[in-house]
Amino acid sequence: MSALAWIAVVSLACWLWLLLGQGFFWRTDQRLPARSAPVDWPYVAIVVPARDEAQVLPRSLPTLLAQDYPGEAEIFLVDDGSSDGTAELARALAAREECALPLTVVEPGEPEPGWTGKLWALRQGIALARAREPEYLLLTDADIAHEPDSLRELVAAARSNGLDLVSQMARLRVASGWERLVVPAFVYFFAQLYPFRWINAPGARTAAAAGGCVLLRTEAAERARIPESVRQAVIDDVSVARAVSRSGGRIWLGLAERVDSVRPYPRLADLWRMVARSAYAQLRHSPALLLGTVAGLALIYLAPPVALFAGMARHDAVAGWAGGLAWLVMAGTYVPMLRYYRQPLLLAPLLPFTALLYLLMTVDSAVQHYRGRGAAWKGRTYARPEATPDQ
Repeated sequence: MSALAWIAVVSLACWLWLLLGQGFFWRTDQRLPARSAPVDWPYVAIVVPARDEAQVLPRSLPTLLAQDYPGEAEIFLVDDGSSDGTAELARALAAREECALPLTVVEPGEPEPGWTGKLWALRQGIALARAREPEYLLLTDADIAHEPDSLRELVAAARSNGLDLVSQMARLRVASGWERLVVPAFVYFFAQLYPFRWINAPGARTAAAAGGCVLLRTEAAERARIPESVRQAVIDDVSVARAVSRSGGRIWLGLAERVDSVRPYPRLADLWRMVARSAYAQLRHSPALLLGTVAGLALIYLAPPVALFAGMARHDAVAGWAGGLAWLVMAGTYVPMLRYYRQPLLLAPLLPFTALLYLLMTVDSAVQHYRGRGAAWKGRTYARPEATPDQ
């Protein structure tokens, strides 16, 4: 066989293994587990870190203020050095809305050295909340909108199943053309790296969470030293889940049905920044892992269409058939995610192009890291972890 045919056959073998051996990552059936209402509803503190969120807060904060929760709950919004009036807007929204839950807004100032901004804000909010002795902490981003029963369902799931951490991956906004092309693939790739079934299995070694919506038992947070133990993390959600899991906590992650992100990413540049700011951190800033990732993406996602068309042009039947079948399996595994996002299934064959974009974003993330501009977000650039002084 030709070299092209061998590459196509290996790619097809990879896809058959991904289809059957990677925790059925492509399925979208991991939703909140079976649950029943607890006899007593625990006190919950909702902590919302917010930096320059005036654009999205009017669509997200009222959904928290209006939570239909049978027990006692309180919201702590931590303004992380905003310059757009986020804190004042939050207070104004609470004053004019019919609030089921009380809101406290705090402004702790700039992070101390060795802390990322979001985790510094979470630290302040959690410290304030602990004075009320909550049984659970709901850590939710400022761009996340919750249906009225969201908190109730999260608590019921945690109590009914003995879970220390329950996280839902919020349904991201899909409105612009670039969002339709890139956003469902973002969740698809995340699930491929961290198969939800593996995470949710008792005694699982795989740990991850979605930072937009994390219900965390306070006792488990204290045992895992959250957030101090992960204070430098750029990918804070995965780090929190790993810390809780290592300390003996049981975690669960699934797709959300009634939790949505309202943050817009209308341009490719917006999505590019969102991915590139943390892609190289995901690879632990390792050049070897970067090279392996680029090679893996090329073999798994780019080789099938190249082999199909090149095989047809060269009359290489093995390359053409193997490339075509690999592309077909690839597109088939993407269909459930497109359905979850209510997007046209015609986008499925475009996954190789989307993967190429992610490959370029990952390389750009590494380039920015070595230029000293890695992990830049909302006016802050965080130091490399190895260069950050220990606390």
